Amino acid sequence: MDLREERLASEYVFRGKILKIRVDTVRLPNGRTSTREVVEYAGAVAIVALDDDGRVILVRQYRYPVGEELLEIPAGKLEKDEDPLECAQRELLEETGYTARNWRLLRTYYSTPGFTSEKMHLFLARSLEKGQASTEADEFVEVELIPLKRASELIAEGVIRDGKSLVGLLSVARENV
Repeated sequence: MDLREERLASEYVFRGKILKIRVDTVRLPNGRTSTREVVEYAGAVAIVALDDDGRVILVRQYRYPVGEELLEIPAGKLEKDEDPLECAQRELLEETGYTARNWRLLRTYYSTPGFTSEKMHLFLARSLEKGQASTEADEFVEVELIPLKRASELIAEGVIRDGKSLVGLLSVARENV
């Protein structure tokens, strides 16, 4: 059975600074029609940055949509036509003040494919050097260095609970990096 859905019509209901929302009419595999609400997002990067002592760089910040302060791996939005590695290098420096000499793409995945086109590029950064952070004017973060083993415990305790951080930290812990 072919599971693809064919888009018959599309209407943008919102066009914002970082995302667009459209409502599509689709033909289902059984021939009926339905609607799909889609959030278009340029994509993002996330970075598991490990220092030579096996500590991971995490950022603590308030996330308005969930109304909570979260402890996360550094991440950021891709600019139009931006290379994911260049974005990851920029975001690590901006958010944390660190640069890395060694970079490796761990995986690329869809964050929430049920309603958004967002693709996340997850990187491992090593051989870190401390520099000066330069966060955006509306971005307030605190940088924390935590042993990777302790970060895994914080996941188990429910302290670290955003998707990109779970995927990133568990991927790196599984590899025994």
